[in-house]
Order: sequence, then C-alpha cells, then structure tokens
Amino acid sequence: MQFLENPLFKKYLRYFVIAISSVILLSLLFFFSVYAGIFGSLPTEAELAATNNQEATQVISSDNKIIGKYFEQNRTNIGWNEVPNHLKNALIATEDKRFFTHKGYDVQSYFRVFFKTLLMGDNKGGGSTLTQQLIKNLYGRRNFSILSMPVNKVKEIIIAARMENMFTKEELLLLYLNSVPFGENLYGVETASRRYFNKPASKLKVEESAVLVGMLKANTTFNPRLNPKNSLERRNMVLDLMGKQGYLTVKEANRLQKLPLKLDYENITLNAPAGYFVHQVKQKTLELLENLTDENGNEYNLETDGLKIYTTLNMQVQKMATDGIQKHLAKMQKVLDKELENRNFKKAWLAKLRAEGNLTDKDKKKRAIEVFDWKGVTTKNMSKIDSLWHYHKMLNAAVLITNPKNGAIITWVGGNDFRKLPFDMVQSHRQIASAFKPILYATAFENDFEPCNYLDNVEKTYSEYEDWSPKNFDHKFTQDSTVALWYSLTHSMNLPTVDLYFKLGRAKLLNTCSKLNFPKIKDDAPSMALGTLDLSLVEIVGAYGAFANNGKTTEPVMIDKITDASGKILYKREAAEHEQVFSAKTSQMITAILENVINNGTGSSVRNQYGVRADLAGKTGTAQNYSDAWFIAYTPDLVIGTWVGANTPDVHFYSGQGSGSSLALPIAGNVLRGIENNSKLRKQFLTPFAIPYPIYDDMQCDPYHQKGIGGFFRRLFN
Repeated sequence: MQFLENPLFKKYLRYFVIAISSVILLSLLFFFSVYAGIFGSLPTEAELAATNNQEATQVISSDNKIIGKYFEQNRTNIGWNEVPNHLKNALIATEDKRFFTHKGYDVQSYFRVFFKTLLMGDNKGGGSTLTQQLIKNLYGRRNFSILSMPVNKVKEIIIAARMENMFTKEELLLLYLNSVPFGENLYGVETASRRYFNKPASKLKVEESAVLVGMLKANTTFNPRLNPKNSLERRNMVLDLMGKQGYLTVKEANRLQKLPLKLDYENITLNAPAGYFVHQVKQKTLELLENLTDENGNEYNLETDGLKIYTTLNMQVQKMATDGIQKHLAKMQKVLDKELENRNFKKAWLAKLRAEGNLTDKDKKKRAIEVFDWKGVTTKNMSKIDSLWHYHKMLNAAVLITNPKNGAIITWVGGNDFRKLPFDMVQSHRQIASAFKPILYATAFENDFEPCNYLDNVEKTYSEYEDWSPKNFDHKFTQDSTVALWYSLTHSMNLPTVDLYFKLGRAKLLNTCSKLNFPKIKDDAPSMALGTLDLSLVEIVGAYGAFANNGKTTEPVMIDKITDASGKILYKREAAEHEQVFSAKTSQMITAILENVINNGTGSSVRNQYGVRADLAGKTGTAQNYSDAWFIAYTPDLVIGTWVGANTPDVHFYSGQGSGSSLALPIAGNVLRGIENNSKLRKQFLTPFAIPYPIYDDMQCDPYHQKGIGGFFRRLFN
C-alpha cells in the first residue's frame, strides 16, 4: 500500500478526481442548462397532455374501401384494441425489451452503449427507449452544431421522463405505433399495414408484424418492396428475438422464419383507382366544411384532422369500369393506330407542328420518360415529340354511373390515369350526337305527339340554313312513305328526326334543354336535333336519369356523410330533391322505345355479345367523323354513361369501328355483365321496369306508312 503514499500517485489521483468532478459538474451544468431551456424550450405538461398526431382524412367507398386520402403526413391513428398482441410483442422484443420496467430512459442501455459501442467498437444499437423514440417522432431533432447529439439526447430523456409520469405504458406504446415513420411518406402502423399488406393492422399475421417492426431500423434498407432480401433477413431476426424472449416458442419462431415474404402492395396515391372521383370529393368537402368549426371554434383541416368521408361510390362497380376500359381500349388503340398509319396522319401532324413553330431540335432528343400506356404507367425512352404523339393519338374513355332515384354517384372514371392525365373527361363537353335524340322525342311527347305519329323520311336541302342537307346514317330514304315516330327513334333515323324538329318548333326543345340545365345554346342551327351540341357525361346521364325516374331529375351526389376522427357526424346527406322535367307517361314511352334499341337496334350487342338479360333501355351516339362515341343505358336504379374519343376531334377512326356501338358500348357491356353476374349488385341495380301495358300498346303500329292514293287503297283492303 506504499504507492498510496507516493507523491506522484497522489498528484495523478488529485488530477483524476478533479477531472471526474469537472465532468460531473459540467454534465450537471449541461443537463440543467438544457432543462432550463437555454437550448430551446421544452414542451409543458399541458402541451404533452394534448399530444395528438396529425391524421390523414380518409375517403371511403359505399362498400367500405379506402379509396383516397388527403394529408400533410400520411397517417391513420388506431386504438389499443386494434393493435394485435404479436405486433406489440415484436416491437418490444426488438426495440426496447425493458419498456414496461424503465421510466422512459434505460440506464442499463446507456452503459451498454458506452462500453460496447464507444470503447470496444462493437455496435449493438443505440440506447434510446421507445419513449425517447416517440419524442423524436413527435418533436424531431434540432441542429446545435457539435452539441446536436448530446442536447437532443438530454431533451429526449427529460421529455420522456415527463411523459412516463403522464401516460400509461399502453398509451405511450400506442402513440409510438401511430407516429413511427415507415418510409414512402407513411406514418403509423395502420397506414403501413394497408400499404404493404392491403389490410388493417388488426388483421396482420405474426410474420407480417415482424416485417413492419423490422423496417423501423432503416425503413428504406428493409423496405419489403424495394429490398425484399434485406427485409426477409430482418424479419427473421425479429422472429428470432421474439422466440428468445418468450413471445413465441422456438418451434413457432423457426416455422415462421421458413415462410416466404408475401406482400399485397397497395398504393392508392399512385394507383388512384378512383382518383378523379376523390379529387371531386375534395372540392365538395371543402364547400361543406366551409362554415363548420369544432368545439373550440377552430376550422376543420382536411389534411390533419383525420376526418372520414363516406361516399356513394361502389368500388366493385368502379373496378368493373376501369377493367372494362383497359381491356377494350388496349385492343381498339391498335386498330386506330393502324388506321392513322394508313393515312399518314402522323406526317401531317408533324408538318402542322413545324408550321406553327412548335418543334425544335431539342424536342428530338430521347430520354427516360414515365408515361401511361395500356399496360399501366411505364418508363420509356422517348423524345418530346414521341411523348406528344403518344398522347395525341391515344384513345380516352370516361364512365359515369348514377342512381337516378337519389343522384348517388356509383362510378366515376374521368380518364385513363389520374396521375398522368388529370383532365376529367366526365365533365368535358364533346359532341353528343344521336344520344341527344331522346331529348327531342321526349319534348315531342310532352307536346301531344304520339309514338304512332308519322314523320317524313325525305332528303331535303335547307337553303335558309346554308344549304344544309342532312342524311340518314345508312343514306337510305323514301319518297312515298313516312316513318312511325317510335321506329325512327329506335333506329336513330336522321331525316324523320329533322322533320320532327321543325314540326315541334325550336323554342319547345330549348325549353327542355333549359330544364335539364344543359349549356345555353346560342346558334339557331336545326342540326342540334341530330346532336351537334356539346354535352358532358354529367349532363347527359342526368337527363337519362329523368327517363329512368318517371320524369324527375336529381342533383348528382358524392358524399353520404362526414365524421371527425372520433366518429362525430359533421355532415349527413339529406333526401334528394326532385324536379319534374317530363311527365311519367313521357318517360315511360321513351323507355319503351329505348328498350327496343337494346333488344333490336344499335344497342343489341349488350344482349348478343355480353349476354345481359336484365330489363334495359339505352341509346348509342356517334359524332361526325367518328370523333366521339357514346352509349347511355339505364334501369330504374342505375344509369350508365360511357364516352370514348381522343383528346381532340381530329384524331378519330375512319370506319365503323369508331361508332358508339363499337367503341363505347363494350365498356358498358362489361360493367353490366359484371353487375348481373353478382347476385347482390344485380338485385340492387338491375331492377325491372314497371311500364303499364297501354304504353306498349300505343306503339303497335307499322314502322312505315304509305303516302298518297296507293297508300289509301292498301290501308282500305288490308
């Protein structure tokens, strides 16, 4: 023990004590300076008590599918009972095995970090508890230069200790699970579960929970979509830890480790299965919330308050529509491409761009571009010219399906891809063609015309209208006979329709258009009788809805109700208001005639090709030069409208392939067949008409009526 008396030893011992004391003193001084707020204020107990994660607003379909979100941070909070036990166990086993025994900070972990990581260079992870990680998720970390790490760590220890005194362990664990980031702009385990496994967190399997917990170490490195091998290894490590800590038996852990990595990746932000509709819902929701406030008088924030918007959209039917578009237009695009190629259309298009000065040498340079085609969104090596041509020649489709009784929108497909082609074709105005004719005929019925009135089927030149000379689609006409009104509409004949227009009078037709809220018609051309005016799917589907609903129109409706995050109802849709545009008898007569269109006319492929047997009325429409194709059909509980065309009317088919029956009807045919094959949807939407027999009796007359003396004697002896 003589070395204790050694002056040199005493000298170094004194230095050591001074050094240790100085470190302790400086540490205490540093700790209290952080505590005092010198490096920024700490949240008060009141602020901690009000801790509440921002939460995304969810848009929910009528069949209970999440179809969209509005958010600053993509997060959906869930309750304690919605978190499966194996997820909690996986988290604790991997991130903080002493979570239920420490006070927010884990001294044992600090010693491990100090000795093994700092002194021995063996990195066994950080010393942060789940509570401290929660603080980091909630408040982030500030930059204090070289003091950033110690300042932030001390802050997290202080705040964690406070939170441990204010919240139960279960509440802290739930806050953590609702706030932790998972990459891809995802926050919280519920959002991550729906993204990677397309299910709520409550439905997760043990091995799926292990995948999500494994991501917390590095959410890109262990992302199961981007790095499946890394994710699998990390998942198995989590399962191993669960086994070692008694949350799983060793046998169960080994069995689960042998399972392959299975994902059901669903990104509604990218795929946007109802993107056009979700965008419309956002605008409508903002209107509805404009004058509403919470209990504290604050306006609701659509991106942070976790509202739930329950909509009328049926996702099953929506998918039938999008699948029908993809299947049909992928085939028809090839046909159009061939027709355009045969006519050297691209050459003429390029010449026009050059003449307008819209082409430069830079536009020919190729680079990787993400574009939509009928295989989805893909990356292609294209020039600007290639890209412009790709979209210029592309067929586009839109589908709108409503319930005519209450205006509920069942399906809204505004185009081919919301991300790449956001312009909404459901609201776009295009030449309506023959789909307009039932409006004219209904107006005639409202003014004492009957289905068995006869109309002239003669070609004429109207000098007062710039020598306009309308013709029938098949170029056939008769000089010595007239056509029954019901037959003319069934077969969409142009010449009798024009005759009806002049006999009825323009003013009466304009009055009907006004009642249906069509755009104001400025010119006086009689060609409007044949559908030369521009209408949108919203407008024409609404008009046909009146035929389906005994002459009554309803405003289109998207939202059933809106609730706050706790379920309190903020808005609930009231019963639909109706406006009587046509009499019930007029609507029944139009429906009876349009049933003939489906059974024997231009819509007959719904029966022959798609096998739909339900009661159905409908009409096709084909614009000049096949620039726009339409098909509208209805039952008492459903109206479906489809439109197909290119971005501009100059791109079109040059054959009957561009007609409404060939281009637009097949999309509706696929949807109607899908509905009919589903017993629940069939019962809901494909309901039978209840048309009185006298309505059909009123149509029991010959299609053609012979004029003159020959016709008189023929009628006399027949």
